[in-house]
Amino acid sequence: MVRGQEKRVISRRGLLRAALGGACAVAAGCLGSRGPQEGRLEKVWGLPGSSPGRLFRPRAIAIDASDLVYVVDMTPRIQVFTGDGKLVRGWQPPKFDTGRPSGLSFDNAGNLLVADTHNYRILVFTSEGKLLDEQTIGGTCGSADGELQFVTDAAQDAAGNYFVAQYGEYDRIQKFSPQRKFLLSWGEHGHELGQFLRPQKMVIDRRGLIWVTDACNHRVQVFDASGQEAKLVKSWGQQGYDAGRLNYPYDILLDDAALAGDAEGRVYLCEFGNHRVQKFTLDGEFVGSFGTNGRRAGELDQPWGIARNSQGQMFVLDTYNHRVQRFWL
Repeated sequence: MVRGQEKRVISRRGLLRAALGGACAVAAGCLGSRGPQEGRLEKVWGLPGSSPGRLFRPRAIAIDASDLVYVVDMTPRIQVFTGDGKLVRGWQPPKFDTGRPSGLSFDNAGNLLVADTHNYRILVFTSEGKLLDEQTIGGTCGSADGELQFVTDAAQDAAGNYFVAQYGEYDRIQKFSPQRKFLLSWGEHGHELGQFLRPQKMVIDRRGLIWVTDACNHRVQVFDASGQEAKLVKSWGQQGYDAGRLNYPYDILLDDAALAGDAEGRVYLCEFGNHRVQKFTLDGEFVGSFGTNGRRAGELDQPWGIARNSQGQMFVLDTYNHRVQRFWL
């Protein structure tokens, strides 16, 4: 918990009730004005299925330095595609019968960090799919320092430290050294500032600030965790369906200017509940959006993730349409 904030713990049952309420509102069509439209559709690829190259409820996406697109789905497996959707390779993580990975990112060496959610650990693979078992973080479920529950994402800062987000009874973020030794933990289950309800995705900017999508609190929280404790820098977002409001933001993307801390930078949020991607200033002022619920090209159904390649193209995981859509921003 961030210092100076009142502690309030929310039950898991309460969280589920809130999630169901949001889902019911979306199903009822309670979507408000979407404001200025951003993003030009370029390509749609992917078909539902479990055979190679097909997708079944893709849950996370990441793009490497060569602009190859990595996608993990519910089968579960990790598949690598070109930007046009041509399958390059694929593999399944160990214990795939119990694990449902829900997060992908790259470390400083270009290895793939996989949030092996229900096995309480972060797996590390080479870009070719070789498991680097000695680099695994976690694997033990619990609340003690260094123990994990349902992990959602991992990120590495410029100094080599790892940050791991998790939800469950212990919604929090933990910091590990480059040698994967526990250093720091912050956050707990709740609504107050510094607390979390499913911290789903993290991005670390060039100043070392950690941007977190606090998904079931429908907001973004930004922290400085460079010292002995994490300090809240800012937080913004309110639940709703109109332009600028959020409904289960599952992924976050900072453009180059935002990564540098430039005031002209823009933040993109992928909303599972509102079937869209919204664009904001660094302080949460709405700029524009694209996407609406549906199955046609350019429409989205409960998207989980977004990623951007070196050309400035954005790839959106259109999860319940079992496909990827590419937009020019």
